[in-house]
Amino acid sequence: MDTGVDGLVVEVEGGVATLRIDRPQARGALTAAMWGALPGILAALEADRAVSVLVLTGSAGVFSAGADIRELRGHYATAEAADAYHALNSAAEQALATFGKPTIAYVQGPCVGGGCQLAAACDLRFADTTARFGVTPAKLGIVYDAGSTARLAALVGVSTAKYLLFSAELIDAAHALRVGLVDDVFDPTEADERVYAFADTIASRSQLTIRAAKDLLITDPSITPEPARLATWRAEWETESRTSADVREGLAAFTERRAPRFAWHR
Repeated sequence: MDTGVDGLVVEVEGGVATLRIDRPQARGALTAAMWGALPGILAALEADRAVSVLVLTGSAGVFSAGADIRELRGHYATAEAADAYHALNSAAEQALATFGKPTIAYVQGPCVGGGCQLAAACDLRFADTTARFGVTPAKLGIVYDAGSTARLAALVGVSTAKYLLFSAELIDAAHALRVGLVDDVFDPTEADERVYAFADTIASRSQLTIRAAKDLLITDPSITPEPARLATWRAEWETESRTSADVREGLAAFTERRAPRFAWHR
């Protein structure tokens, strides 16, 4: 898939799409053009029926060091320019946080600033032991938007969010695992295989079950539905489950001791 912007590459194989931040020479720094392109790329992947799972990763052992600092002085030349730049960041993060299919951040090397914000917006985060995480706006005098800050706190807790934001220090993968910033850590020699095996497993499951779970387990404060909407979702998903062929296929496959062939699509 042609993303239309340098530094972002998309590959699709067997139901798993990989969205790669491909600027290792710049430590995976995201330009304004890259931030601006992300919502459209994600919309296209969500609409693609061949895609069941999205893996967000980097290239050559580098995830992302965040925003391209060489551009930032220009973006902060005026309040209006800063507002426009922040709007690009927020729209990209929100598009990832609200992506309708399961998302996995696969982190190697630096995952800092805006890179860490993108990882936090995914459903799951896996890392290898080279990964380093940091939330670093305090080094630049920048204030992240309320949605991004609340998302971090919902993920790791308020105390750890304060630790990361106040200090702007980097933590290693083991520390990130202890505080809940990542879900598992692998040796670099097996990380690719383990991450993509898990993604393949998700792609093989009932997408009806997964999409319902994703809706009903929303904890991100920036996208949490009102109680009335949540109740409607519950009713809609229960009805969908009772009428979908996936349930009959899953039960038949279990009885016949074969792999199920789920076919549900929203």
